[in-house]
Amino acid sequence: MNTNAKPNTPPLEADAILAEAQARTGLSDFGDPGLPDRFRLAVDHLKSVGMDAAGQRAAVENCLWLLTSRLEFFEDRKRYPIGDEVIDKPVFATGEPRCGTTLLHALLSVDPNGRSLRFWEVMYPSPPPGVVEGDDPRQARADDDWREINAKLDFWLKSHPYNDMLGAGLPEDERTWAFDFRVMTPTAWWRVPMGMNVGGLPADPAAQYRLHKAMLQQLQYGREKKYWVLKGFHNARLDDFFATYPDARIIWTHRDPVQVIASRIAMVAELTEGLAGHVDWAAIAKQQLAMSRASFAATMSHPLVDDPRIHHVRYQDFVADPVAVIRGFYARYDMPFGPETDTAMRDYLASNKGDRYGKFVYTTDMIGEDIAALHAEFAPYRERFGIDVEQRRAR
Repeated sequence: MNTNAKPNTPPLEADAILAEAQARTGLSDFGDPGLPDRFRLAVDHLKSVGMDAAGQRAAVENCLWLLTSRLEFFEDRKRYPIGDEVIDKPVFATGEPRCGTTLLHALLSVDPNGRSLRFWEVMYPSPPPGVVEGDDPRQARADDDWREINAKLDFWLKSHPYNDMLGAGLPEDERTWAFDFRVMTPTAWWRVPMGMNVGGLPADPAAQYRLHKAMLQQLQYGREKKYWVLKGFHNARLDDFFATYPDARIIWTHRDPVQVIASRIAMVAELTEGLAGHVDWAAIAKQQLAMSRASFAATMSHPLVDDPRIHHVRYQDFVADPVAVIRGFYARYDMPFGPETDTAMRDYLASNKGDRYGKFVYTTDMIGEDIAALHAEFAPYRERFGIDVEQRRAR
């Protein structure tokens, strides 16, 4: 990805950018007739940010990166029988943000029996890695991208130290939707001077999971067959999730909602400030509280939350003994958990301390609400999943 302006870099106009992406690749099939209209909405959002000329050029080249990647991705499906790939019994880690799901995902990913998405793969998915002979330069390219991200957002390493894995890092499932213009995640838009866009783009869960599956097929094609180990936020989309992955197995962590909300606010506010150069903490707090309330409500109301394909665990138990909690998940679904798996997970824990870049600091005062009232509001959730009110020392 190169955001330096080129002689034929078009203006920040959707139709001109779409045409340029097709001209650069010689391809025309975006894989979805609705993509151009959805892209136009994304460009409208970019225009609304009020970027200067340099920011607009960066936004245009970012759009072109995503669009050309998409064109090449769907061309690959015509060149190779990628659509025939079977995604068998994938494993998903899920839960609210700030519930230990990233550590859970990291530990699951070191099991030699599984395969995880890697950032270099979703950032540069074409051609399928399984058809490349010799060294693949894309991981080094993504490593450089991540060095740039970490330099710009160095504080992120405190709340998310896993970013030091660079291009070999573990993306969330939602990152596969970046070139679908359903989300505008920092790991796809870090070069563009804007905050985090967490809503407003069209959602179509069934279509999004079809694309997610297509990405897994792309990255599995021509490689040794292993079950996938993944992480995403699926609680509000379980119907479409299980329609796409009927044999999936989910491990779902649950934490005191008040701590979840406070931690979310701190992380999102810091990211917004790093990306856009300014932040309204009160607005972020209001936004994240509303989003959290909606997400917890979705969990409490969705009938599939009690589906036997889902294994619920408490954050406090996971933090106390993560390997034991994962072993219990494996046992429930008759997954092999041999000495090599146990050793790999314990070695990861020993070599990757969560505070290796310093402590991530937040307090419930950041929420700006009556904390006792919030605890009362979320009492039904805590009772359902056996969660205690989390007591944290003031920092």
